[in-house]
Amino acid sequence: MHIESNQPLPTLVVICKRPKLHQGKQRLAATLGVEQALILANSFLQCALEDARDWPGKVVLSPASADDLDWAALLLDNADIIPQSEGNLGQRLMEVDQQLREAGHNHILYIGTDAPILDSRHYFAAIQAFNRYSVVLSAASDGGVTMMGSRSSWPQIVSLPWSTEHLGEALKAACEAAGLEVGYILPSYDIDVEEDLRRLADDLQHDVRPARKRLLEKLLALTVEERKLCTIR
Repeated sequence: MHIESNQPLPTLVVICKRPKLHQGKQRLAATLGVEQALILANSFLQCALEDARDWPGKVVLSPASADDLDWAALLLDNADIIPQSEGNLGQRLMEVDQQLREAGHNHILYIGTDAPILDSRHYFAAIQAFNRYSVVLSAASDGGVTMMGSRSSWPQIVSLPWSTEHLGEALKAACEAAGLEVGYILPSYDIDVEEDLRRLADDLQHDVRPARKRLLEKLLALTVEERKLCTIR
């Protein structure tokens, strides 16, 4: 990712979870098995870290638990670490956001680790959108968001329908109800189920980023294994 901009750079916050067996990516685990789901979770994390490593502004890693502080500290040089608290994603985001703003961060852009399709076009568009809008979103194809950024504190988002197909619209409505102008950049998608992996494999065919190339190798290997199983059946 190469970004050049004369605009103020937002702080990039990576909301992440330490990959473990039987933790996270359960819908993938249901069809691929827990071991493959863990391998993919690690690959997705590496893709997000790849983008964070190339981000020209400040970077913050936000692991899901304070127990993972030491783990997070080894992931990336020159990144601040702010662990998440208890509660749903809305509550955790608001608490991380409050700490960042108290520390002097203003424009803050959040990503997770489930959207390896994000690339320099999305990041550059987000930087540009911060100059016009109070809130910047990238809509995910499943109704959620893969990027969410704000120039000021978030409104009350704890009670939103997180992890549902209604999240994106509910988040937009909450922000607009608080008087915040919402702007959308390029849409994207995250990875929840096996079908998403097939789409991702197609979209990464010409991606030259190292972590994406390694992820594509794993996806193609999965496809080969799946064909073998179908032949055996």
